This record gives sequence, C-alpha cells and structure tokens, in this order.
Amino acid sequence: MTDNSDSTDSAELEQGDSSSGIVLGATAGGGGAGSAEMVNIPNPIEGIFDNVDPTPGSKKPDEILVAKNVVRRFGGLTAVDVAEVRIQRGAITALIGPNGAGKTTFFNLLTGFDAPDEGHVELNGTSIDGVASHKLAARGMVRTFQLTKALSKLTVLDNMKLGAKDQPGEKFLTALFTPAWRGRENKVEAQARALLDRFNMTHMADEFAGTLSGGQRKLVEMARALMTEPELVMLDEPMAGVNPALTQSLLGHVKQLRAEGRTVIFVEHDMDVVRDISDWVVVMAEGKIIAEGTPDAIAANQAVVDAYLGSHHDTDLTFEEEE
Repeated sequence: MTDNSDSTDSAELEQGDSSSGIVLGATAGGGGAGSAEMVNIPNPIEGIFDNVDPTPGSKKPDEILVAKNVVRRFGGLTAVDVAEVRIQRGAITALIGPNGAGKTTFFNLLTGFDAPDEGHVELNGTSIDGVASHKLAARGMVRTFQLTKALSKLTVLDNMKLGAKDQPGEKFLTALFTPAWRGRENKVEAQARALLDRFNMTHMADEFAGTLSGGQRKLVEMARALMTEPELVMLDEPMAGVNPALTQSLLGHVKQLRAEGRTVIFVEHDMDVVRDISDWVVVMAEGKIIAEGTPDAIAANQAVVDAYLGSHHDTDLTFEEEE
C-alpha cells in the first residue's frame, strides 16, 4: 500500500559496507541539522531506556500510549498491521521508515483522524477506541500535520486563539453576553502571545497566516498545538520543507517540550534529526513495526538497513538476475 503522505520526502542513506549500517548525517527534505550548534536543553529522562528490551512491542517503564493489533486495510491492501507498540511517557520517540511504510496512516489511526479495521489503543491506560480527534485533544493528545493547516485569511494571533480549550464564547447564548466570555478571551490572548514570543513569532502576530513561509507555518502550528496544554504531542514530519535555520529552531522547541515533561512522537526522514533529538526510535516497513531501539542501535540494525536499501544492496547482481 502506498502511503502518499509519506512520499514528500525520501531518506537519503549513504551506502558503505554492510557492517556500517545507516550513516547518520544523511538527510532528506532540505538540509540537515548536524552542522549547527544546539542550545543545551536538559533531558529529564536520560538513561530511562538503558534496561528496555529493544524488540518491537517491548514494555516501557511508564507507558502513556499503547497500541495493539492495529490494522487498516484499503480494499485488499493492508496499509497498517501493527502488532504492538508502547510509548514511554516524557520521551521523544521517532517513527521512521521508508516511503509508503504507513507512518502517517498509523498516526491518523492513533489520533482519531481515521478508524482502524481492527485493534485497540489506550491513552494513559484508558481505551480511546472510536474517540474523535477533538475529544482526544481535550484529553491532552494533539498532533500537527505534514502539510500545515492554517486559516490564511485570519491573523496569526487569531489562528493561535482557535487552539485554546474551554472558550465560552463558542456557545451561541454565551456569545451574546460579552461579560460571560471576555475574561476567558483575555486569558486566551495572553497565552497565545506568550507562545508566539516563545517561538520568536511575535512580530507576525497581526499578519495574515497566508503570508507566512512554510517554516513559519510549522512554528505556528506547533505553537497552536500547545494552546491545548497537551501531555502528548504528535508531529508529522515537522522538519519537512523547512530551511536549516528554522530546523534548528524547531529542534530546540521539540527538546523543550521534553524538558517540560511532555511526550513527543514524531515522524521524520532526516536521520540526523532523529539522532539529535530522539530517545527511542520505532521503525515501520510495509505497515509493520520491524525494529525498536536507541538511535545508534537502529542505525546499525540490519533489518532497518534492508528496509531502506534492500536486502541485497551490498552484493553485485549476477548476469541472470540483471536479466
């Protein structure tokens, strides 16, 4: 099954001898992250994976999200067939895999934007099967998109304010009485301005969202997701199409989410980014989870190398095979 959402960027993996595995530092989607110096942001869960079994579906010390036997079919083709995956609370987990692996489709199933044909998902030990995406956001689970979603004819500040929860002015009768919603509105605006300042976007607050560059839209989308004060943030290719300077800014913001105790799951093709910010990596291929582990372990995992480059990438074809 071809996952079109995964096809925007392709991972460029340097091929050496078979023992070298994936060469971290190869990038896709425009520019890597390895050359620029990053601000030192503390990692509060450093070392938590030291004793975790690096096999698909292994138990984690404190699990926030668990998915079991999740299957999604389109006609006769199976796009996702995940036996089990468990996500550690407070960690940055990367979901990687070649184009068409089913990563974005799996994201959609986890976040309520699509429904699985089979399977079970739990958030904080409670089933979220069949729960709509907006209700999941209210429970603290939000996501961003590979292709940014912004209301281009509204200002950046107004786009931010749309992300806030518990706004009494959204109800018809309450909206008729200004004193009933004005206080909350002022708090929402203050929160939005504080987040724009955090993401260095204050100067764009009153500009139309349609005038933003692709990288600026990524920043605003991540900032808007934080308006819900989530505990689990899911980012679908946050670095795709972003110039190197803004990539550095985004990397710092993702690390800051972890420093605040939030959990981050992100889809990414840039292997340098994966090494830089990930605590744990989950690898998909052909809709299945084929490997889990630390970034360094995954880079040397033969099953992962084969998934990206083919199982015979390091051997010469015979004349008969070429024919």
